[in-house]
Amino acid sequence: MKINFKSLTTQVILGILLGISVGFVFPEIGSQLKIIADIFIKLVKMVIAPIIFLTIVIGIAGMGDLKKVGKIGGKALLYFEIVSTIALAIGIIVANIIKAGKGIDAETGKGDISQYTEKAAETSHGFMDFILSIIPDSFIGAFANGELLPVLLLAILFGASLAHLGKKGKPLLEFFEKTAEVFFGIVNIIMKVSPYAAFGAMAYTIGEFGVESLFYLGKLMGSVYITMALFIVFVLGGIAKLFGFNIFKFIAYIKEEILIVVGTSSSEAALPKMMEKLERYGCSKPVVGLVLPTGYSFNLDGTSIYLSMAALFIAQAYGVDLSIWQQITLLAILMLTSKGAAGVTGSGFVTLAATLAVFPSIPVEGMALILGVDRFMSEARAITNLIGNGVATVVISKTEGEFKPTQEVSNKKQITA
Repeated sequence: MKINFKSLTTQVILGILLGISVGFVFPEIGSQLKIIADIFIKLVKMVIAPIIFLTIVIGIAGMGDLKKVGKIGGKALLYFEIVSTIALAIGIIVANIIKAGKGIDAETGKGDISQYTEKAAETSHGFMDFILSIIPDSFIGAFANGELLPVLLLAILFGASLAHLGKKGKPLLEFFEKTAEVFFGIVNIIMKVSPYAAFGAMAYTIGEFGVESLFYLGKLMGSVYITMALFIVFVLGGIAKLFGFNIFKFIAYIKEEILIVVGTSSSEAALPKMMEKLERYGCSKPVVGLVLPTGYSFNLDGTSIYLSMAALFIAQAYGVDLSIWQQITLLAILMLTSKGAAGVTGSGFVTLAATLAVFPSIPVEGMALILGVDRFMSEARAITNLIGNGVATVVISKTEGEFKPTQEVSNKKQITA
């Protein structure tokens, strides 16, 4: 079998393998290579806001039916709430069955978690504060801060206004379409750096935390990985089958984006290419623009599973026996805090700190137990988040009659169940 070294998939795999080798053999060097991944993620984040803005504006203005846009958004939010709640519940059920924290010495947890607890204190807020945070202080400010939801709000308003202009707005719409092509061209250039980013991120992870950190928390890691795999196969797979496409073929279709996530531990790193891929898959531009970015804040299935399992793991390690009502309360809190997690590496750990801060039954200092392996688990939750949001986009597209399989996808028989 001939290996195509020009393929981005092959290059990213080689970068991951080489990074693991360097981190294992030369841990001191490996721990210094995180800067490569950080550069790549910053490059991607640099273009995310304008791409989302342009995609949504073009989609809404091109569609012209604002009632349909509202219907798509409402349906997406309802889907997100149902599926992410299922993910949280599954995490709690599996954690109660496996009891990975039982027998763990709570004193073995070492590491400074102050940066995460401080960050959680800064970002934690009530429902009304969350709503206010969606509204940017200025038009430019939304892009400067790089937060998805304020950009999403501006894009919806701008697209709706442009749609009302009708023919008078057509020259501006054509300008935006050409500008969007330029930004996607920039993304294609940036993606050439992704194999190096995967190399740097994996070298850092292995060099900084060491492979030995995987063993004493292997039961937790194994249960998290297995639970997420089962969630993808049975829950997301069942949803996909219900709507006429195969989850395994869909995963094969987005394999390059998944590998980028594996290498960088960030689902946000694959967002621009994922938008482009889903449009080529057959989803309409407005649906992709509305559903996928919103899902990055409201539909984090992998993060939901991780949060519920990690919280109960810490409780079990400290011998805290939570009643069924306490676990239901924890589930309700997680339903709120999980919605604030972003797609950037480490956000799941910050969200866990914010959750435990308002749920005193579980000691927040117990987070030190899982600090060493959080980086490894972040890859699993980022992959699950990516696949979950991809499935959501296809489902909403199909229910709205906005799915038209392209010739490329049809030829590969990717959409048949």
